[in-house]
Order: sequence, then C-alpha cells, then structure tokens
Amino acid sequence: MTVSVLVPSSLTREAEDKREATRKLGYVARAATIFRADRLIVYPDRDGETGRFDGGFVSTVLRYAATPPYLRNEAWGMRDELEYAGVLPPLRAMSQTGSESTGSGSSRQGIVTEVGPEGRVRVNCGLQHPISLNVPPKMAVEEGERVTVRISSRRPVRAKLVDEPLPGLSVERTDLQTALGREDAGVRIASSRYGEELTVGRLETLAGRIEGDGMTVAFGAPERGLPAILGIEASAIEASSGQGDAIESSSDRDDAADDGVEPTADPGFDLWLNTVPDQGSEVVRTEEALFATLAPLSLRE
Repeated sequence: MTVSVLVPSSLTREAEDKREATRKLGYVARAATIFRADRLIVYPDRDGETGRFDGGFVSTVLRYAATPPYLRNEAWGMRDELEYAGVLPPLRAMSQTGSESTGSGSSRQGIVTEVGPEGRVRVNCGLQHPISLNVPPKMAVEEGERVTVRISSRRPVRAKLVDEPLPGLSVERTDLQTALGREDAGVRIASSRYGEELTVGRLETLAGRIEGDGMTVAFGAPERGLPAILGIEASAIEASSGQGDAIESSSDRDDAADDGVEPTADPGFDLWLNTVPDQGSEVVRTEEALFATLAPLSLRE
C-alpha cells in the first residue's frame, strides 16, 4: 500500500520571488511528510509555468527538502535553485520503521564516501563519523551513491547496509498518465472544486479502499486547477460527479468504462473529489489543498 501525491511543475507560478517560491514548496513537502506519502511526483504543466520557477526548480527544491539534513551539504553542495533553502521548514520525518530517524532500530539514508577493498565501504549516515560497513552479496555500490542503512544500536554503533529502497519521501518527475498507471497507484483521485463533495458517507466508502489499496492524489496549480491543466471542461466534471458510489479496485478498472464510472476523458482518475466543499476563500492554494485533502483521506475505518 503506497501513497503518492502529484503536483504540477507550475506549482510556484504565482510566487513573487525565489524566497516565496521556496517557502511554498517547503509547505508542500511538509504536507506530504506529515501524511506519510511515499512519493511526491512533479508532473509537467509547461503551459502554466511562468519561466522563472519551472519544473526543474520545483523538483530540485522538493528533493532537497526531502533529503535528510545531515546529508544535504554532501548531496547538493551550492546550487542556484537552493539560494533560499534556509526558509524551508524542517520535515522531522519519521522512519518507515516507526522509530525516529535519529533513534536505534531505524532505517536511514546514507552516502557512500569511500569504496574500499574486501567488499567494504565507508558511509556517512549522520553519525559522528562515517562508518565502515560490509556490502551485502549481489549489491553493487559506488562512491557518492545514496544507500539505506539499518541502525540497531548507536552506542556502541551497530549498523548494516541493506539492499532496500531509500527510506522517507521520494521525489520524482513524470507525467500524469504514467503516475496514475502504476500497479500500486491505488485509488486515483483528482482534487478539484468541481468534483464530488467529500461527505461522511463518501469518506466511509473511501477509507476501507484506501487502507487496503493506497491512493494517488493529484492537485492543480494556483488559479490553474486540474481541469484547466488537462483541458477538461469543468461542467463535464460536475455532470459526471456522483455517478457511482463504489470505488473499484485495480482489478475492476478494466470494466470501469462499461460501468459508467469514469468521470470524463482524463488520464485515468477513479473520481474527482472536492475536499473543501464550502470554501470561504475564492482560491484554495495548492499547499492548503494538500492539508485539507490528505487529512480526511488518511482516516481509517
């Protein structure tokens, strides 16, 4: 079960300067971390980009924010996109094991600083000094590569290199269709003010499916929501909302078109959802929409 959050490359289109754009991205990374998203995906919206802060800027700042603080200098060095990285709020991410990332019994990221003889490497994983570790069989590592280190004790240090995905939030760049087409996409939700209003009854239906299958939730950009990005008429989304109460599992999706569940000609969403049905502001910012949407969708039965 995985949770993926999709945001457009035009996410910072209304930012007046680089400082404001960086701060905004920090809140997006915070929301994804708080609600334990596995992936934060930046999808292209080149028509909505202003030219100053394109998808490269957005993904770089988000990747930096998702990098553990003890690795940032070594992993990133000095980059123009990170001029105002100091305004990013700390993520204080918990490890996937449930322990704090600074505690024993946790998995954390490290960077290989030296490849030595006899299958050993030195790894910087945020302890007082780089530590020497054995490389697992059939695992090849290179200097500068990020790796997963499992720490069983900090005093004395006991740790091992494991051939597993890096713990924490993964930031990627890919298109909407590819992201929604993943086998582990789960329930695929488009967040939009034109979608079906999220009610207690609808949430009860969604909670069980999300808990079992996970979810992928896509968001739009400031003053440029998903309908505009996809070239879909808002009226078509409003008309299609509420066609079906059940959310089909991945094995049922091949039959969705025949059942009349697909809301409109889109990249493959299961439903369009309005999680702020009585909004008091004319515009809900993307970072605000993340908190408003991921909070109720994280509830369990």
